[in-house]
Amino acid sequence: MMLANKKVLITGGAGFIGSHLARRLVDLGADVTLVDSLIPEYGGNLHNLHGIDGAVRLNISDVRDPHSMRYLVQGIDLVFNLAGQTSHMDSMQDPFTDLDINSQAQLSILEALRHNNPTAPVVFASTRQLYGRPEYLPVNEKHPQRPVDVNGINKIAGESYHLLYHSVYGIPTCALRLTNTYGPGMRIKDARQTFVGVWMRRLLEGKPFEVWGGEQLRDFNYVGDVVDAFLAAALDPTAWGRVFNLGSSEVVSLAELARLLVEVNGGGEYVVREFPPDRKKIDIGDYYTDFALIRRELGWEPRISLREGLQHTLDYFRAHGEHYL
Repeated sequence: MMLANKKVLITGGAGFIGSHLARRLVDLGADVTLVDSLIPEYGGNLHNLHGIDGAVRLNISDVRDPHSMRYLVQGIDLVFNLAGQTSHMDSMQDPFTDLDINSQAQLSILEALRHNNPTAPVVFASTRQLYGRPEYLPVNEKHPQRPVDVNGINKIAGESYHLLYHSVYGIPTCALRLTNTYGPGMRIKDARQTFVGVWMRRLLEGKPFEVWGGEQLRDFNYVGDVVDAFLAAALDPTAWGRVFNLGSSEVVSLAELARLLVEVNGGGEYVVREFPPDRKKIDIGDYYTDFALIRRELGWEPRISLREGLQHTLDYFRAHGEHYL
């Protein structure tokens, strides 16, 4: 499927990854509609659409509203389903809201498609969080799913609904299990989306940031590479009914990441601390991904190095940080 003149719907479209995807689709000539509730806790930010706001349609509505979704999916050629609640701690403190957004709303979206547009392909943003604490490394798609928080459980449900609606109703769906994603436009005012954002905020404010533990291994993907993965999945029918891990062969400890971030920033300080007890209970320890399947099947692999991606991100927030605080 070529994307020029195709009608594309992005849920969570004013968010971090959704807005980058929208920007790329506009460049490719697609007709883009964004759905975002702009609820402050969930990451939508109008500044993410700066420069393309005249080239996309933004529908401010909630994916939990089945009436809105029934209307919005009609006539659409392709859906990128990125709407979700990403905070692990919020999911533990308010599990029913997480259930509504990451599970029930996903079912509503698929039902809207089943009844109104069952041939539109859907690429779903899933997460490495559903694996829980790894039994082996690197983690491939066959690893057991044992999430350590409510968010991971509900993301399993959301992903499973997408795969089920492919196998039973023939809706062309696939899921990408994202690892730690960072880049311009990510949430930096708190840790609801990623701890890297909070680290950057503190650096840019000239304050030390905290590293909890420090020895845990992680892999990271720059948002531009993640957008490449979504497009690769959308354009290849062999992806339908399947799940793919995203990841990186550049694996670092959190302490190494902190040192690199300070170095790229040209200065700054951090302090290594013990985990707060509530966070320690849901920490997964070391995690990094085996992404050989998507590299082999869809030809995707990350291109932006961690150093380069951190530099792009810091430069962006130096110029636009006031819009994210």
